[in-house]
Amino acid sequence: MAATITTPLRTHVLGVPVDVCPDVLEAALALHQRGGGQIVTLNAEMTMAAREDASLGRAIAAADLVIADGAGVVWALARQGARVQRSPGIELAWSLLLQAEQRGWRVALVGASPAVMQELQTRLSRQLPQLDLALCLHGYQEAAAWPTLERQLLGLRPDLVLVALGVPRQETWIHGLAGRRSGLWMGVGGSFDVWAGAKQRAPLWMGRLQIEWLYRLLQEPSRWRRMLALPRFTWAVLRERRG
Repeated sequence: MAATITTPLRTHVLGVPVDVCPDVLEAALALHQRGGGQIVTLNAEMTMAAREDASLGRAIAAADLVIADGAGVVWALARQGARVQRSPGIELAWSLLLQAEQRGWRVALVGASPAVMQELQTRLSRQLPQLDLALCLHGYQEAAAWPTLERQLLGLRPDLVLVALGVPRQETWIHGLAGRRSGLWMGVGGSFDVWAGAKQRAPLWMGRLQIEWLYRLLQEPSRWRRMLALPRFTWAVLRERRG
């Protein structure tokens, strides 16, 4: 019988670390109380990428909280005897924004296109009018501008930084600021595009059937090569358990 995790526990899926815990929001808030750190949302695609990209693997290994974002990771954990719920990163990130508004946290947003960032700011000002948006930086900055922008961001000492630069860049960029950052820093992938209305999340029924990946593929056919990681992940997990 699978064990129910009652306290945060770090384990591994295909050698990549992941934390299983009953409440990821509670774990994130506790991390903030301890001074903050990096949050990674792990799915099957990222797991396979981390096995091939040493810099991404190091960033995930050093992260303070790695949540099971994808159904494949939840399935792999269940095969190890850990019964956990899937925790979509987009939902945790939104919950943290709600907490930030309630608690008076200073928030920074980094990433996405200039148009998406502008629309996101407009929408957040309506939806979360008390949110302290200290800094919003789109992701299409000149390379030479990043060191100055990083110093500006770090100087604000934000409580929460959501980063939408895509995998692996968002994870490795956050990791590269270790030792200088405070607060919670979390990679959120395409969440800004969804919140700004530029893209749509998969319908709930597809989430229940664990086929959100198919909806993303239909929206972005160019992702098909990346989606090949899913069957490779499944096969690797099955082979590992047999071994």
